[in-house]
Amino acid sequence: MYTKEEVLDFIQEEDVKFIRLAFFDLTGKQKNISIMPSELERAFEHGIPFDASAIEGFEGPQKSELYLLPDPSTLAIIPWRPATGKVVRMFCNILTPDGTPYSKDSRTILQNACRKLKEECGIEMMVGTEVEFYLFKLDEKGEPTTETFDKAGYMDIAPEDHGENIRREICFTLEQMGISPEASHHEEGPGQNEIDFHYSDALTAADNVATFKWIVNTKASSNGLYADFSPKPIAGEAGNGMHINISYRKALGVNTDDSQNLLPYILGGILKYIDEMTYFLNPADNSYNRLGSSKAPEYISWGKENRSTLIRLPSSQGTQRLELRSPDPLCNPYIALTLLINAAIEGIKNKLEPPAAVEENLFDESITKQTTLKALPKSLAEAKRIAENSEFIKSTLGLVIEPVETNR
Repeated sequence: MYTKEEVLDFIQEEDVKFIRLAFFDLTGKQKNISIMPSELERAFEHGIPFDASAIEGFEGPQKSELYLLPDPSTLAIIPWRPATGKVVRMFCNILTPDGTPYSKDSRTILQNACRKLKEECGIEMMVGTEVEFYLFKLDEKGEPTTETFDKAGYMDIAPEDHGENIRREICFTLEQMGISPEASHHEEGPGQNEIDFHYSDALTAADNVATFKWIVNTKASSNGLYADFSPKPIAGEAGNGMHINISYRKALGVNTDDSQNLLPYILGGILKYIDEMTYFLNPADNSYNRLGSSKAPEYISWGKENRSTLIRLPSSQGTQRLELRSPDPLCNPYIALTLLINAAIEGIKNKLEPPAAVEENLFDESITKQTTLKALPKSLAEAKRIAENSEFIKSTLGLVIEPVETNR
């Protein structure tokens, strides 16, 4: 958690030669510009300009200049770059020419949601993610093939599991960049892997997901492989999910009733608005091939320890939490967490109680044929229509946010 002055000292003392300023488009794709150390003070004072008209979903050519303001607390050395003449990265907030926050900066949008949760509910949301990805072999031209890196299954070990060394490299690199992974293992699909993260505040959690995906892609490439985060890379096999674990704690400097359990209201809020936010949690056509198959949820439901439901409440081991199982790794984590926080606020303020827990196995077709539970949207087009007609989405993201599809 560096300050501006500490970053300036660090750059000088640690022989840093390049500084990457990273930001995100509306899909959550990371972009960056590199500056020299001599430009860093100007970046902190005024920001570094870039052409917003070149970023899909931002501005037209008439108002095309925006500025990147580095967040010093996100400083990290890029460990796979040279030790002499180091390269570092900082995430940035985006400003307009008059210095005000840019309304389509998803990182700023999430910061605003966190501030609103603190001011209106006296808490902050704690988030831990579980992100899945496939590893595919490359052909002689370096292009991805459909051949998976291995044929192993859930939590298999070497020699069947070929991803063990790459997962270790990823975890070591995460630690070098100040991120603590919690666990890693082979997932159900052939060549499929999962790495889980410790809880952190929502903004840090979103930053960590962005860093993680960058590291995975880099390490896969350096090992002659391709990392695929798409929701359903192989028909008939398990899809890639990004489960989001949510708990909360009292915000610093706020007096709240610690004895009040707010988790049921958070659960109620998320269940009420989940279909309206699904377009942003599952932003690709392929997302809807995953939902409802291979243990991915289909119905708006919750259960205690029930992995067939949309939201699972794990057996308590100290901290009460819920696990949302529908999002996939192609979502913009900043927008996804913004929506979940605002749903939580609505649940807490209006004391929205969740419906009865589901005990049945919703993966059993004989049970689902008789269920009266509402299903998640069946397609990207349906999810988009629901989002566009949602007052919750409009009030949360603003009319300036146009949903942007990933085309994957």
